[in-house]
Amino acid sequence: MKRFSITIAGGGSTFTPGIILMLLEHMDKLPIDQIKLYDNDEERQAIVAGACEILLKERAPEITFEATTDPEIAFTGIDFVMAHIRVGKYAMREKDEKIPLKYGVIGQETCGPGGIAYGMRSIGGVLEIVDYMEKYSPKAWMLNYSNPAAIVAEATRLLRPNSKILNICDMPIGIEELMASILGLSSRKEMEVKYYGLNHFGWWFDIRDKQGNDLLPALRKHVSKHGYVTADKSKQHADQSWNNTFAKAKDVQVLDPMTLPNTYLKYYFYSDYEVAHADPTYTRANEVMAGREKFVFGECKKIIENQTAEGTELHIDEHASYIVDLARAIAYNTKERMLLIVENNGSLLNFDSTAMVEVPCIVGSNGPEPLVMGEIPRFQKGLMEQQVAVEKLVVEAWHEQSYQKLWQALTLSKTVPSASVAKAILDDLMEVNQEFWPKLH
Repeated sequence: MKRFSITIAGGGSTFTPGIILMLLEHMDKLPIDQIKLYDNDEERQAIVAGACEILLKERAPEITFEATTDPEIAFTGIDFVMAHIRVGKYAMREKDEKIPLKYGVIGQETCGPGGIAYGMRSIGGVLEIVDYMEKYSPKAWMLNYSNPAAIVAEATRLLRPNSKILNICDMPIGIEELMASILGLSSRKEMEVKYYGLNHFGWWFDIRDKQGNDLLPALRKHVSKHGYVTADKSKQHADQSWNNTFAKAKDVQVLDPMTLPNTYLKYYFYSDYEVAHADPTYTRANEVMAGREKFVFGECKKIIENQTAEGTELHIDEHASYIVDLARAIAYNTKERMLLIVENNGSLLNFDSTAMVEVPCIVGSNGPEPLVMGEIPRFQKGLMEQQVAVEKLVVEAWHEQSYQKLWQALTLSKTVPSASVAKAILDDLMEVNQEFWPKLH
Protein backbone atom coordinates (compact mmCIF):
# COMPACT_ATOMS: atom_id res chain seq x y z
CA MET A 1 0.00 0.00 0.00
CA LYS A 2 1.36 3.42 -0.94
CA ARG A 3 2.59 5.57 1.92
CA PHE A 4 2.39 9.32 1.41
CA SER A 5 4.90 12.11 1.81
CA ILE A 6 3.59 15.33 3.33
CA THR A 7 5.06 18.79 3.72
CA ILE A 8 3.51 21.03 6.35
CA ALA A 9 4.07 24.62 5.22
CA GLY A 10 4.04 26.89 8.24
CA GLY A 11 6.08 24.39 10.26
CA GLY A 12 6.55 26.86 13.11
CA SER A 13 2.79 27.30 13.60
CA THR A 14 1.12 26.58 16.94
CA PHE A 15 -1.20 24.26 15.00
CA THR A 16 1.60 22.01 13.66
CA PRO A 17 1.94 19.62 16.66
CA GLY A 18 -1.84 19.08 16.73
CA ILE A 19 -1.87 18.40 12.98
CA ILE A 20 0.95 15.85 13.33
CA LEU A 21 -0.80 14.11 16.23
CA MET A 22 -4.00 14.04 14.15
CA LEU A 23 -2.15 12.53 11.17
CA LEU A 24 -0.71 9.81 13.47
CA GLU A 25 -4.19 9.06 14.78
CA HIS A 26 -5.42 8.46 11.21
CA MET A 27 -2.50 6.44 9.81
CA ASP A 28 -4.88 3.55 9.08
CA LYS A 29 -6.73 5.84 6.66
CA LEU A 30 -3.73 7.71 5.25
CA PRO A 31 -0.41 5.83 5.69
CA ILE A 32 2.58 8.16 5.90
CA ASP A 33 6.13 7.67 4.69
CA GLN A 34 7.58 11.06 5.58
CA ILE A 35 6.65 14.40 7.10
CA LYS A 36 8.61 17.56 6.34
CA LEU A 37 8.18 20.90 8.03
CA TYR A 38 8.86 24.04 6.03
CA ASP A 39 9.00 27.60 7.35
CA ASN A 40 10.96 30.74 6.56
CA ASP A 41 11.47 31.40 10.29
CA GLU A 42 14.16 28.88 11.21
CA GLU A 43 14.31 29.79 14.90
CA ARG A 44 10.57 29.48 15.52
CA GLN A 45 10.27 26.27 13.50
CA ALA A 46 13.22 24.68 15.35
CA ILE A 47 11.26 24.61 18.64
CA VAL A 48 8.18 22.97 17.09
CA ALA A 49 10.31 20.62 14.94
CA GLY A 50 12.50 19.56 17.88
CA ALA A 51 9.42 18.44 19.80
CA CYS A 52 7.73 16.81 16.78
CA GLU A 53 10.87 14.83 15.97
CA ILE A 54 10.91 13.29 19.48
CA LEU A 55 7.18 12.68 19.34
CA LEU A 56 7.43 10.87 15.99
CA LYS A 57 10.42 8.80 17.12
CA GLU A 58 8.40 7.56 20.09
CA ARG A 59 5.04 7.02 18.39
CA ALA A 60 5.78 6.31 14.72
CA PRO A 61 9.50 5.62 14.23
CA GLU A 62 8.85 4.37 10.68
CA ILE A 63 8.04 7.91 9.51
CA THR A 64 10.99 9.91 8.16
CA PHE A 65 11.04 13.43 9.57
CA GLU A 66 12.79 16.57 8.42
CA ALA A 67 12.51 20.32 9.10
CA THR A 68 13.95 22.78 6.63
CA THR A 69 13.93 26.36 5.36
CA ASP A 70 15.15 25.19 1.92
CA PRO A 71 12.25 25.07 -0.58
CA GLU A 72 13.94 22.45 -2.78
CA ILE A 73 14.35 20.03 0.15
CA ALA A 74 10.87 20.81 1.48
CA PHE A 75 8.93 20.37 -1.76
CA THR A 76 10.80 17.59 -3.58
CA GLY A 77 9.24 14.12 -3.70
CA ILE A 78 6.00 14.87 -1.92
CA ASP A 79 2.32 14.04 -2.46
CA PHE A 80 0.65 16.76 -0.38
CA VAL A 81 1.40 20.20 0.95
CA MET A 82 -0.69 21.07 4.00
CA ALA A 83 -0.42 24.85 4.29
CA HIS A 84 -1.28 27.01 7.27
CA ILE A 85 1.04 29.98 6.99
CA ARG A 86 0.69 33.31 8.81
CA VAL A 87 2.78 35.99 7.09
CA GLY A 88 3.79 38.54 9.73
CA LYS A 89 2.81 36.17 12.56
CA TYR A 90 0.71 37.26 15.56
CA ALA A 91 2.56 40.57 15.90
CA MET A 92 0.98 41.72 12.61
CA ARG A 93 -2.38 40.18 13.50
CA GLU A 94 -2.37 42.40 16.58
CA LYS A 95 -1.95 45.47 14.34
CA ASP A 96 -4.71 44.21 11.99
CA GLU A 97 -7.05 44.15 14.98
CA LYS A 98 -5.99 47.30 16.85
CA ILE A 99 -5.59 49.83 13.99
CA PRO A 100 -9.23 49.64 12.78
CA LEU A 101 -10.50 49.86 16.40
CA LYS A 102 -8.79 53.28 16.70
CA TYR A 103 -11.33 54.48 14.12
CA GLY A 104 -14.34 52.72 15.65
CA VAL A 105 -14.20 49.92 13.05
CA ILE A 106 -14.16 46.23 13.84
CA GLY A 107 -10.67 44.79 14.28
CA GLN A 108 -10.83 41.13 13.26
CA GLU A 109 -8.44 38.61 11.77
CA THR A 110 -10.32 37.80 8.55
CA CYS A 111 -13.21 40.31 8.40
CA GLY A 112 -13.11 43.96 7.42
CA PRO A 113 -9.85 45.99 7.30
CA GLY A 114 -7.92 43.46 9.40
CA GLY A 115 -8.77 40.65 6.99
CA ILE A 116 -7.88 42.86 4.02
CA ALA A 117 -4.47 43.72 5.55
CA TYR A 118 -3.82 40.05 6.31
CA GLY A 119 -4.91 39.10 2.78
CA MET A 120 -2.39 41.54 1.29
CA ARG A 121 0.33 39.75 3.29
CA SER A 122 -0.90 36.21 2.61
CA ILE A 123 -1.27 36.33 -1.19
CA GLY A 124 2.46 36.39 -1.94
CA GLY A 125 3.25 33.72 0.64
CA VAL A 126 0.65 31.27 -0.65
CA LEU A 127 1.56 31.84 -4.32
CA GLU A 128 5.23 31.24 -3.45
CA ILE A 129 4.39 27.87 -1.89
CA VAL A 130 2.21 26.89 -4.88
CA ASP A 131 5.12 27.73 -7.19
CA TYR A 132 7.63 25.71 -5.13
CA MET A 133 5.29 22.72 -5.08
CA GLU A 134 4.70 22.85 -8.83
CA LYS A 135 8.42 23.25 -9.54
CA TYR A 136 9.64 20.38 -7.35
CA SER A 137 6.60 18.03 -7.16
CA PRO A 138 4.28 18.85 -10.09
CA LYS A 139 1.90 15.98 -9.26
CA ALA A 140 1.38 17.06 -5.64
CA TRP A 141 -1.74 18.75 -4.29
CA MET A 142 -1.83 21.68 -1.90
CA LEU A 143 -4.47 21.57 0.82
CA ASN A 144 -4.65 25.18 1.91
CA TYR A 145 -6.24 26.33 5.12
CA SER A 146 -4.21 29.55 5.42
CA ASN A 147 -6.33 32.59 6.17
CA PRO A 148 -7.95 34.77 4.97
CA ALA A 149 -9.13 31.87 2.82
CA ALA A 150 -11.51 33.90 0.64
CA ILE A 151 -8.85 36.36 -0.52
CA VAL A 152 -6.21 33.63 -0.91
CA ALA A 153 -8.64 31.52 -2.96
CA GLU A 154 -9.45 34.46 -5.27
CA ALA A 155 -5.71 35.12 -5.70
CA THR A 156 -5.00 31.53 -6.74
CA ARG A 157 -8.02 31.53 -9.10
CA LEU A 158 -6.86 34.71 -10.81
CA LEU A 159 -3.09 34.34 -10.71
CA ARG A 160 -2.53 30.54 -10.68
CA PRO A 161 -5.63 29.26 -12.48
CA ASN A 162 -4.23 25.78 -13.21
CA SER A 163 -2.68 25.09 -9.83
CA LYS A 164 -3.60 21.98 -7.86
CA ILE A 165 -4.73 23.79 -4.76
CA LEU A 166 -7.80 23.08 -2.65
CA ASN A 167 -8.96 25.82 -0.29
CA ILE A 168 -10.81 24.67 2.80
CA CYS A 169 -11.88 26.21 6.10
CA ASP A 170 -12.50 24.49 9.42
CA MET A 171 -15.13 26.95 10.66
CA PRO A 172 -18.20 25.32 9.01
CA ILE A 173 -16.83 21.95 10.16
CA GLY A 174 -16.59 23.21 13.74
CA ILE A 175 -20.14 24.58 13.60
CA GLU A 176 -21.43 21.29 12.14
CA GLU A 177 -19.83 19.45 15.07
CA LEU A 178 -21.80 21.72 17.41
CA MET A 179 -24.96 21.00 15.38
CA ALA A 180 -24.38 17.25 15.74
CA SER A 181 -23.98 17.72 19.51
CA ILE A 182 -27.21 19.77 19.67
CA LEU A 183 -29.05 16.93 17.88
CA GLY A 184 -27.43 14.18 19.99
CA LEU A 185 -25.64 12.67 16.96
CA SER A 186 -22.22 11.10 17.40
CA SER A 187 -20.66 12.95 14.45
CA ARG A 188 -21.30 15.68 11.88
CA LYS A 189 -20.81 12.93 9.29
CA GLU A 190 -24.29 11.65 10.16
CA MET A 191 -25.63 14.81 8.52
CA GLU A 192 -25.82 15.79 4.87
CA VAL A 193 -25.80 19.55 4.47
CA LYS A 194 -26.63 22.09 1.81
CA TYR A 195 -24.79 25.36 2.26
CA TYR A 196 -23.92 28.40 0.19
CA GLY A 197 -21.86 31.51 0.74
CA LEU A 198 -18.32 32.80 0.74
CA ASN A 199 -15.67 31.89 3.25
CA HIS A 200 -16.71 33.05 6.76
CA PHE A 201 -19.87 34.34 5.10
CA GLY A 202 -22.42 31.59 4.53
CA TRP A 203 -25.71 29.87 5.40
CA TRP A 204 -27.00 26.30 5.84
CA PHE A 205 -30.42 25.89 4.23
CA ASP A 206 -30.98 22.13 4.31
CA ILE A 207 -29.67 19.54 6.79
CA ARG A 208 -30.78 15.90 6.77
CA ASP A 209 -29.75 12.64 8.35
CA LYS A 210 -28.70 9.68 6.22
CA GLN A 211 -32.33 8.49 6.09
CA GLY A 212 -33.40 11.82 4.61
CA ASN A 213 -35.16 13.15 7.73
CA ASP A 214 -35.18 16.95 7.98
CA LEU A 215 -32.99 18.09 10.90
CA LEU A 216 -33.22 21.81 10.19
CA PRO A 217 -36.37 22.65 12.25
CA ALA A 218 -34.89 21.28 15.50
CA LEU A 219 -31.60 23.09 14.86
CA ARG A 220 -33.32 26.37 13.97
CA LYS A 221 -35.30 26.20 17.20
CA HIS A 222 -32.15 25.65 19.29
CA VAL A 223 -30.12 28.34 17.54
CA SER A 224 -32.95 30.90 17.87
CA LYS A 225 -32.73 30.45 21.67
CA HIS A 226 -29.08 29.57 22.40
CA GLY A 227 -27.04 30.18 19.26
CA TYR A 228 -24.54 27.34 18.85
CA VAL A 229 -24.00 26.95 22.59
CA THR A 230 -24.44 23.26 23.46
CA ALA A 231 -25.37 21.39 26.62
CA ASP A 232 -22.19 19.32 26.23
CA LYS A 233 -19.63 21.78 27.58
CA SER A 234 -16.73 19.71 26.17
CA LYS A 235 -17.80 20.89 22.71
CA GLN A 236 -17.41 24.55 23.66
CA HIS A 237 -14.22 26.51 23.15
CA ALA A 238 -11.60 27.03 25.85
CA ASP A 239 -11.68 30.79 25.20
CA GLN A 240 -14.70 32.79 26.36
CA SER A 241 -14.50 35.11 23.32
CA TRP A 242 -15.35 32.14 21.09
CA ASN A 243 -18.28 31.06 23.25
CA ASN A 244 -19.65 34.61 23.03
CA THR A 245 -19.42 34.24 19.24
CA PHE A 246 -21.35 30.92 19.35
CA ALA A 247 -24.05 32.57 21.49
CA LYS A 248 -24.29 35.64 19.22
CA ALA A 249 -25.38 33.36 16.33
CA LYS A 250 -28.95 33.64 17.66
CA ASP A 251 -28.95 37.37 16.83
CA VAL A 252 -27.47 36.70 13.39
CA GLN A 253 -30.10 34.05 12.65
CA VAL A 254 -32.96 36.50 13.27
CA LEU A 255 -32.23 38.15 9.92
CA ASP A 256 -33.16 34.96 8.08
CA PRO A 257 -34.77 32.51 10.51
CA MET A 258 -35.25 29.86 7.81
CA THR A 259 -31.47 29.28 7.56
CA LEU A 260 -28.55 28.77 9.94
CA PRO A 261 -25.67 31.27 9.74
CA ASN A 262 -21.91 31.08 9.85
CA THR A 263 -20.81 32.72 13.11
CA TYR A 264 -18.55 35.28 11.37
CA LEU A 265 -21.59 37.07 9.96
CA LYS A 266 -21.91 38.81 13.34
CA TYR A 267 -19.01 41.09 12.35
CA TYR A 268 -20.98 42.37 9.35
CA PHE A 269 -24.47 42.54 10.90
CA TYR A 270 -23.53 43.82 14.36
CA SER A 271 -20.22 45.60 13.87
CA ASP A 272 -21.29 48.43 16.22
CA TYR A 273 -21.93 45.89 18.98
CA GLU A 274 -18.59 44.18 18.32
CA VAL A 275 -16.67 47.48 18.44
CA ALA A 276 -18.44 48.50 21.65
CA HIS A 277 -17.51 45.18 23.29
CA ALA A 278 -13.91 45.08 22.03
CA ASP A 279 -10.94 46.01 24.22
CA PRO A 280 -8.71 48.13 21.95
CA THR A 281 -5.70 47.37 24.19
CA TYR A 282 -6.22 43.59 24.39
CA THR A 283 -7.60 41.86 21.27
CA ARG A 284 -7.93 38.26 20.16
CA ALA A 285 -4.26 38.29 19.00
CA ASN A 286 -3.18 39.07 22.58
CA GLU A 287 -5.45 36.29 23.85
CA VAL A 288 -3.82 33.80 21.46
CA MET A 289 -0.27 34.92 22.24
CA ALA A 290 -0.90 34.66 25.99
CA GLY A 291 -2.87 31.41 25.59
CA ARG A 292 -2.29 28.94 22.80
CA GLU A 293 1.08 30.26 21.63
CA LYS A 294 2.56 30.28 25.14
CA PHE A 295 1.14 26.82 25.87
CA VAL A 296 2.29 25.12 22.64
CA PHE A 297 5.80 26.57 22.70
CA GLY A 298 6.07 25.81 26.42
CA GLU A 299 5.11 22.18 25.83
CA CYS A 300 7.50 21.87 22.87
CA LYS A 301 10.40 23.22 24.94
CA LYS A 302 9.54 20.76 27.74
CA ILE A 303 9.65 17.83 25.30
CA ILE A 304 13.05 18.94 23.96
CA GLU A 305 14.39 19.45 27.49
CA ASN A 306 13.18 16.04 28.72
CA GLN A 307 13.96 14.31 25.40
CA THR A 308 10.61 12.56 25.64
CA ALA A 309 6.99 13.38 24.78
CA GLU A 310 5.77 11.18 27.65
CA GLY A 311 3.10 13.03 29.60
CA THR A 312 2.92 15.98 27.22
CA GLU A 313 -0.27 18.01 27.24
CA LEU A 314 -0.07 18.65 23.49
CA HIS A 315 -3.27 17.22 22.13
CA ILE A 316 -4.65 15.89 18.87
CA ASP A 317 -6.40 18.49 16.81
CA GLU A 318 -9.25 16.05 16.11
CA HIS A 319 -11.16 18.98 14.66
CA ALA A 320 -8.56 18.96 11.84
CA SER A 321 -9.28 15.39 10.72
CA TYR A 322 -11.09 16.97 7.72
CA ILE A 323 -7.59 17.45 6.26
CA VAL A 324 -7.14 13.65 6.20
CA ASP A 325 -10.59 13.27 4.61
CA LEU A 326 -9.53 15.72 1.90
CA ALA A 327 -6.16 14.03 1.29
CA ARG A 328 -7.87 10.61 1.17
CA ALA A 329 -10.46 11.88 -1.31
CA ILE A 330 -7.61 12.91 -3.65
CA ALA A 331 -5.44 9.86 -2.99
CA TYR A 332 -8.15 7.18 -3.16
CA ASN A 333 -10.89 8.87 -5.22
CA THR A 334 -13.32 8.42 -2.30
CA LYS A 335 -15.87 10.94 -3.67
CA GLU A 336 -16.26 12.42 -0.20
CA ARG A 337 -18.78 15.25 0.11
CA MET A 338 -17.07 18.30 1.61
CA LEU A 339 -17.48 22.08 1.81
CA LEU A 340 -14.74 23.71 -0.24
CA ILE A 341 -14.01 27.20 -1.58
CA VAL A 342 -14.26 26.86 -5.36
CA GLU A 343 -15.03 28.91 -8.44
CA ASN A 344 -18.82 29.25 -8.63
CA ASN A 345 -19.15 28.25 -12.25
CA GLY A 346 -22.92 27.59 -11.99
CA SER A 347 -23.19 26.15 -8.48
CA LEU A 348 -25.14 29.26 -7.43
CA LEU A 349 -27.25 29.95 -10.50
CA ASN A 350 -27.91 33.67 -9.97
CA PHE A 351 -24.38 34.63 -8.88
CA ASP A 352 -21.08 35.73 -10.48
CA SER A 353 -19.60 32.62 -12.14
CA THR A 354 -16.02 33.71 -11.29
CA ALA A 355 -16.72 34.25 -7.57
CA MET A 356 -14.94 31.91 -5.15
CA VAL A 357 -17.87 30.45 -3.23
CA GLU A 358 -18.08 27.96 -0.37
CA VAL A 359 -20.38 25.09 -1.36
CA PRO A 360 -20.59 21.30 -0.99
CA CYS A 361 -18.39 19.45 -3.49
CA ILE A 362 -17.78 15.82 -4.35
CA VAL A 363 -14.02 15.34 -4.08
CA GLY A 364 -12.09 12.72 -6.05
CA SER A 365 -8.68 12.23 -7.62
CA ASN A 366 -9.24 15.05 -10.12
CA GLY A 367 -10.22 17.54 -7.45
CA PRO A 368 -13.63 18.95 -6.49
CA GLU A 369 -16.89 18.84 -8.42
CA PRO A 370 -19.15 21.56 -6.96
CA LEU A 371 -22.80 20.60 -6.42
CA VAL A 372 -25.56 22.88 -7.68
CA MET A 373 -27.16 24.74 -4.75
CA GLY A 374 -29.65 26.59 -6.98
CA GLU A 375 -30.64 30.24 -6.72
CA ILE A 376 -29.87 32.21 -3.58
CA PRO A 377 -32.25 34.73 -1.94
CA ARG A 378 -31.90 38.47 -2.59
CA PHE A 379 -30.73 39.31 0.95
CA GLN A 380 -27.81 36.87 0.87
CA LYS A 381 -27.06 37.63 -2.77
CA GLY A 382 -26.75 41.36 -2.09
CA LEU A 383 -24.45 40.79 0.87
CA MET A 384 -22.32 38.29 -1.02
CA GLU A 385 -21.97 40.51 -4.10
CA GLN A 386 -20.65 43.33 -1.93
CA GLN A 387 -18.19 41.00 -0.17
CA VAL A 388 -16.99 39.30 -3.40
CA ALA A 389 -16.28 42.74 -4.86
CA VAL A 390 -14.16 43.54 -1.79
CA GLU A 391 -12.18 40.31 -2.18
CA LYS A 392 -11.62 40.78 -5.92
CA LEU A 393 -10.50 44.39 -5.42
CA VAL A 394 -7.96 43.30 -2.78
CA VAL A 395 -6.42 40.74 -5.15
CA GLU A 396 -6.37 43.26 -8.02
CA ALA A 397 -4.79 45.84 -5.68
CA TRP A 398 -2.06 43.36 -4.73
CA HIS A 399 -1.47 42.32 -8.35
CA GLU A 400 -1.52 45.85 -9.81
CA GLN A 401 0.08 47.46 -6.74
CA SER A 402 -2.87 49.83 -6.73
CA TYR A 403 -3.52 52.12 -3.76
CA GLN A 404 -6.78 53.20 -5.42
CA LYS A 405 -8.20 49.66 -5.59
CA LEU A 406 -7.27 48.89 -1.98
CA TRP A 407 -8.97 52.10 -0.87
CA GLN A 408 -12.04 51.03 -2.89
CA ALA A 409 -11.96 47.59 -1.23
CA LEU A 410 -11.91 49.10 2.26
CA THR A 411 -14.62 51.64 1.36
CA LEU A 412 -16.84 48.87 0.02
CA SER A 413 -16.45 46.64 3.10
CA LYS A 414 -19.72 46.52 5.04
CA THR A 415 -17.75 47.04 8.27
CA VAL A 416 -16.35 50.47 7.25
CA PRO A 417 -18.65 53.53 7.54
CA SER A 418 -17.11 55.93 5.00
CA ALA A 419 -14.41 56.50 2.40
CA SER A 420 -12.58 58.93 4.69
CA VAL A 421 -12.41 56.37 7.50
CA ALA A 422 -11.31 53.76 4.95
CA LYS A 423 -8.47 56.04 3.83
CA ALA A 424 -7.29 56.77 7.37
CA ILE A 425 -7.22 53.04 8.20
CA LEU A 426 -5.51 52.20 4.90
CA ASP A 427 -2.75 54.75 5.47
CA ASP A 428 -2.06 53.39 8.97
CA LEU A 429 -2.09 49.78 7.76
CA MET A 430 0.19 50.63 4.85
CA GLU A 431 2.69 52.22 7.23
CA VAL A 432 3.05 49.07 9.39
CA ASN A 433 2.96 46.61 6.45
CA GLN A 434 5.83 48.06 4.41
CA GLU A 435 7.85 44.89 4.89
CA PHE A 436 5.00 42.63 3.73
CA TRP A 437 2.80 44.39 1.14
CA PRO A 438 3.79 45.23 -2.44
CA LYS A 439 4.64 48.93 -2.75
CA LEU A 440 1.35 50.63 -3.63
CA HIS A 441 1.08 53.63 -5.93
